[in-house]
Amino acid sequence: MRIRSLASVMLLGALVAAECAQAQAPAASPDAQAARAAAHKACQSDMQTLCADKRGREAMQCLRSNSDKLSSDCKDALSKLPRRPPAPSQG
Repeated sequence: MRIRSLASVMLLGALVAAECAQAQAPAASPDAQAARAAAHKACQSDMQTLCADKRGREAMQCLRSNSDKLSSDCKDALSKLPRRPPAPSQG
């Protein structure tokens, strides 16, 4: 009986952990989606020139680290993007 209870608790814990792992961040607001689309369009040539080998978050970090070399349209579009909060530190 005790082993069955322990197995049930372990199974429940595994299911909760799996559910948490599959949880997704909420969808971006329409304003954020529009700002992202505008930045993608405005920064396309800058991406090809400065950050061609980067994708996703690395590409955004590359653009921001090369801000002095960006076109004015790209700088303007990036300034309108909502900033993500920094990831919590592991410690």
